[in-house]
Amino acid sequence: MIIAFSVAPTETPNAEAEMSAAVAEAVRVVRESGLPNETNAMFTLLEGEWDEVMDVVRRACEAVAAVSPRVSLVLKADIRPGYTDRIHGKVESLERHLKED
Repeated sequence: MIIAFSVAPTETPNAEAEMSAAVAEAVRVVRESGLPNETNAMFTLLEGEWDEVMDVVRRACEAVAAVSPRVSLVLKADIRPGYTDRIHGKVESLERHLKED
């Protein structure tokens, strides 16, 4: 499965500085997981089996909760058993269609 998720604190005394630091800790959890991942300005993509992906999301939320009593999580999933490296494959397919025009 591939998930796109965003996790952030909703309550911080110094909002901008602490928000980015908390999000950085969540991304650190993702990167240290060893699962295929990408982070952009809005979401982090993560690919793997259901249990391992959801465990990383839980730990990322816990990292944010360490600095905020309230955490916001947005998650979208593409659940397609038997497929791997879809983080790259989906984009490659899109690019092939764009080149056809």
